[in-house]
Amino acid sequence: MGLLVNIVMRPCLEFWGRKWNLLDIATAVVFFILHCLCAMAPFHFTWPAFWLACALYLVTGLGVTLSFHRNLAHKSFRMPKWLEYLFAYFGVLSLQGSPIEWVSSHRYHHQFTDTEKDVHSPRQGFWFSHMGWILDSGSRFGKYGGLKNVEDLKRQAFYRFLHRTYLLHSIVLLGSLLYAAGGVPFLVWGMGVRMVCVFHSTLLVNSAGHMWGKQVYHTGDTSRNNWWLGLLALGEGWHNNHHAFDYSARQGFEWWQIDFTWYVIRFFQLLGLATDVKTPTESQKRRKALKSKMMATSH
Repeated sequence: MGLLVNIVMRPCLEFWGRKWNLLDIATAVVFFILHCLCAMAPFHFTWPAFWLACALYLVTGLGVTLSFHRNLAHKSFRMPKWLEYLFAYFGVLSLQGSPIEWVSSHRYHHQFTDTEKDVHSPRQGFWFSHMGWILDSGSRFGKYGGLKNVEDLKRQAFYRFLHRTYLLHSIVLLGSLLYAAGGVPFLVWGMGVRMVCVFHSTLLVNSAGHMWGKQVYHTGDTSRNNWWLGLLALGEGWHNNHHAFDYSARQGFEWWQIDFTWYVIRFFQLLGLATDVKTPTESQKRRKALKSKMMATSH
């Protein structure tokens, strides 16, 4: 019964029980169109379109995980500006907002994790933490008062440009290129299927990553390690690891914790293209895990 209330009844109340502004409506329309394109996939299947979607999933997914998240939001490593900007542009093509907006929301999430000011806390229900927060711009921007925590990005002309024009790149430019290159199949798979998959794999980190899985480290929040989410989200599913050491460029600490984003960062490090790569030491991990064990035994 609790699951029914959390996943079905509460979303209905949030959906119908508030005022919608123009931005909320436009966002919902875009989501609806993308999911409609995704539903058309079986009727427009071609192998080139399928492999295109897979390639774009990796490229734009890394734009979010490697660039938006680990590089820009947490500064867990550094890259030459040309490579930093390239991956940030890949992230823009995921249609998850500009780097400025995405990084701002994520930094506030870590600052206020699982509190009333958290941008997408699962304490307000699965639906809210997954998609409801995106469709409620009044709540999303009103909780923390705007883009006040991304001055480092706002000082750079490239990120200001992407902030003003990201829809042009992710929808108009990319959509036109896909249609010109492969017609409707490329549009359906390269935009619809790929964007829906990248979107939900990212959003599941906010929802499922705080609800299902194991806690290895004491973080004082609901973050969880989830193996299947680690696969879907290119390593982001080791979310308890991340909240324990949010400065770390690596999130899958064990050899069996697959972290595709870390493998790419490590590859760039070997090439000399990723520097100042931050990871926790073994003693730091032991101390954090020991706190968790001590708290468990005290109960």
